[in-house]
Amino acid sequence: MHIGCHVSIRKGFLEAAKTARRLGGTSFQYFPKNPRSLATKTLVRRDAEACSAYCREHGIASVAHAPYPTNLAAEEGERRQTVVRSLLNDLEIAEACGSVGVVVHFGIYKGGDRLQGYKNIIGTLNEVLQAWDGSALVLIENQAGEHARMGITLEELVGIRRLCRKPESVGFCLDTCHAFASGLWRGDDWAELEQKGKEIGYFERLKAVHLNDSVYPYRSYKDRHANIGTGEIGAASFRKLLRSPFVRDIPIVLETPVSDRYTYADEIRDVKRMMQGRRTD
Repeated sequence: MHIGCHVSIRKGFLEAAKTARRLGGTSFQYFPKNPRSLATKTLVRRDAEACSAYCREHGIASVAHAPYPTNLAAEEGERRQTVVRSLLNDLEIAEACGSVGVVVHFGIYKGGDRLQGYKNIIGTLNEVLQAWDGSALVLIENQAGEHARMGITLEELVGIRRLCRKPESVGFCLDTCHAFASGLWRGDDWAELEQKGKEIGYFERLKAVHLNDSVYPYRSYKDRHANIGTGEIGAASFRKLLRSPFVRDIPIVLETPVSDRYTYADEIRDVKRMMQGRRTD
């Protein structure tokens, strides 16, 4: 099982992969460029390809994460074109780094007609995928519902993928904190969620997991991450999730708080112990 964390690319993609391995991980996530901007970045191919080779050598799986301003629900026009250019740039970088794909939030639409928001998401994805012929996937992440009650059900995620012109280029990333906050997953009902996801075709396209506990309670619609086993979801619920066959061979990435007292290396170690049924205190 590929357990890891989000790492910085400040020293380059190869160094990011090495950092992930030093922390004890066999997976990692990274922002391919400035996480707060949609400006495109020139790819340093030599560094990216060295990252890819290093990951193959050491059995490390990775995913990129699109910058925060990436909104698939953007209206037609220059704003959408900016999103499309940025996401194509992210996909190019992810491909060169040997990553599974690029995680992107479902999208936020605040207009009165929610159906138009869904149409915008499909339109943006179609523009991106029409211009993309690589193997890196667009990985749609479920949302907590904090800014808009969209992208919080499996039916929405599966439906958007099915309506795209190139659904084979689209997969999913499950964020556990978002799932809990939105009411998708109660924590103690993983078996029911797994069965539903199997029936509608969600889990066959699950390609990454953001492993995060939640500071706030179930169906709070608040997105604030806690360390695994210390939040409202709790260790017992994570043990059930981590036993699922659908997460066995995909990158599982921590996006949890870190400090000098409790680092990502500590938490990766504790998650591994949790998977083995051992105590983490």
